[in-house]
Amino acid sequence: MEKKKSVIPQLFNYAGKHKYLMVASWILAGISALLALAPFYYIWCIIKEIIEVRPNYEEAVNITSYGWHAVAMALLAMFIYLAALMCSHLAAFRVQVNMRIHMMEHIMKLPMGYIESEGSGKIRKVVADSTAATETFIAHSLPDKAVSYVTPLGIIGLLLYFDWRIGLISMVPAFFAFLCMGKMMGKEMQTAMTEYQNALADMSSEAVEYVRGVPVVKTFGQSVFSFKRFKEAIDRYEKWVINYTINMQFPMVGFVTLCNAIFAALVVCGFVFTKSGVENEFLFNILFYIIITPILTITLMKVAYAGESQMIVMDALYRMDEILGVEPLKEAANPKKPVDAGVVIENVDFAYDDSKGNAVDSISLSINPGEHVALVGPSGGGKTTLASLVARFWDVKSGSIKIGGVDVKDIASAELMRNVSYVFQDSKLLKMSILDNVRLGNPNATEEQVLQALKDAQCMDIIEKFPNGINTVIGTEGVYVSGGEAQRISIARAFLKNAPILILDEATAFADPDNEAKVQQAFANLSKDKTVIMIAHRLSTVVDADRICVLSGGKIIESGKHEELIKANGVYNHMWSEYNKSVNWKVGKGA
Repeated sequence: MEKKKSVIPQLFNYAGKHKYLMVASWILAGISALLALAPFYYIWCIIKEIIEVRPNYEEAVNITSYGWHAVAMALLAMFIYLAALMCSHLAAFRVQVNMRIHMMEHIMKLPMGYIESEGSGKIRKVVADSTAATETFIAHSLPDKAVSYVTPLGIIGLLLYFDWRIGLISMVPAFFAFLCMGKMMGKEMQTAMTEYQNALADMSSEAVEYVRGVPVVKTFGQSVFSFKRFKEAIDRYEKWVINYTINMQFPMVGFVTLCNAIFAALVVCGFVFTKSGVENEFLFNILFYIIITPILTITLMKVAYAGESQMIVMDALYRMDEILGVEPLKEAANPKKPVDAGVVIENVDFAYDDSKGNAVDSISLSINPGEHVALVGPSGGGKTTLASLVARFWDVKSGSIKIGGVDVKDIASAELMRNVSYVFQDSKLLKMSILDNVRLGNPNATEEQVLQALKDAQCMDIIEKFPNGINTVIGTEGVYVSGGEAQRISIARAFLKNAPILILDEATAFADPDNEAKVQQAFANLSKDKTVIMIAHRLSTVVDADRICVLSGGKIIESGKHEELIKANGVYNHMWSEYNKSVNWKVGKGA
C-alpha cells in the first residue's frame, strides 16, 4: 500500500513562498498561547495576596498592579493571535488559489474520456470542496492547533513548577485522555472519515437527481421509493452513522470523562496532602491548580477537534491526488498535420481501466473523406468508445487511428480539435449569453458569423422568442432552454467551428418531436462536404448513411448500406424490425 504523504509538506508545496506565513502563524499563535496563561497567574497573585493580608485588606497594595498586568497580557495575547490569523489567512487564500490553478491546469490536459466518465459535477465538487477544506484548515485550524499544542506544554510547566506532586497527579487523567484520543484518531478513524465523505457525496448527488425528478414523480404519481438509489444512499449513510457512533461511544465517553476528571485528581490531592493540616503554601498552590486546570480540559478538547479537521484535509488532499494522478495524453514530439478528412482505424483494441474485457476489440474500419458512416448496435457494443477514440478522448491500447494519413498521437491536440467536431448527446451550455456560447466554436467569429451559424442550425425560433436575442444569458441569471433547443445551439457552435470531421453521438436523444425535425435539418446542413461518424439508436436517422456498421461486443459484426443489411437478414434487419414496431405501436381501445 502506498504511504500517504503528510498534510503539512503537501500544503507547503502549494503555498510556495507564502509557506513562511504559515510558519509565522504557528510561531505567533504559540507565543499568544503562552502569553494567554499569564493572566491566570496574576489572578492567582491577587487571590494569594487577599488571603495573606486578611482581614487587613487595605494592606493588599499590589492588587491593582496585578490586575493591569493581567489585562495587558490578555490584550497582548489577543493582538498577537490576530497577527497569527492574518498570516494564516493570507497563506490560506494563496494555497487555495494555487491548488485550483494547479488542478485546473492538470484537468485541462486530461483525456476528454476521463472527464466524461467521471462526470464534470464530481470533478468540480472535488476541486471546490477540497480547496475550501484546506483553506479553512490553514486559516483557522493550524493556528488553533499550535495553540492546542503549546498551551498544554505551558500548563505542564506551571503545574510542575508550583508543586510537582499535585502537577503529576493532575496529569494522570490527562494522560489517559490522550490514550482515548489516540483510539479515536488512528488509521481506522481516517478510513471512517473517507467513508463518511463518500457517503455524504453519494447522498448529495442522489438528492440532486431526486429533486430534479420531482416533476416526473408528481406527474406520474410515483412514490419517493421510485428513486431507489436516493433511498439506498440515505440507508447507507444511516448505517454508517449508527456503526460509527457505536464504535466511538466508549472512547468518546472515556475521553470526555477523563478530561473533566482533573478536578477529581485535585480533590484526591486535597485529601492526601492535608492529613497533617493545611499549610498556607499548599492552599495557595491548590488554588492555582483550581484556576489553571480548566484550561487543560478545554485544550484537550481543542486537540481532538484539530485532529478531526486534519483528517478532513487528508481526505481532501487524497481526492485531489486521485485526479492529479491521472496521466494526461502525451503531446506529439514532432506534430504533423492531416492531409485530408479520411479516417483509418487499424486493428484497434481498447479497454477501460475498471473493465475486464475490451470495449473495442480488434476493429478495423476505413472512412473516406466526405463519407457518412453510422455506428449502430446494442448498448455497450462499443459505438461511443470507438467514436471517442477517433477524437482521441482516450488513447488506444493497441493498433492505430489515422486522420488524413497521420496517427492521431502525432497530431497536436489543438490541431486535432480543429479537425474534429464532437456533438454530444447531452450538450452543455455555459452560464453566458447565447452569442458567447456559440463563439466557443470560434472565439474570433463576428456577430454576423454567429447569427449565420444559428440560422444554419435552425435556431432562429429560439433567438426570436427572447427580447435580448443572441445576447440572452443562459442559466440561473437568465433563461433556460429545453434539451432539444440546447442541442441546436450546440450544433450552431459546430457550424462556427466548421471542422472537416463531424462526430454525432446520439445527438437527437433528448429532442422532442418538434425539435428533432429541426435538429435533423441542422445536421443535414452541417454534414455537407464533411466526413461524418454518426452514433444512433433511432435507426430512421441513419437509413441514408453511406455505410452502416453494426457493433456488438466491441466488434463490427455487419457493415453495408441500409438496403444491403436489410437483405442480409442479420442483426441489423432484426433491429430495424423491432424499431419499426416501437414506432408504430399504439395504445389499443381496451388498454
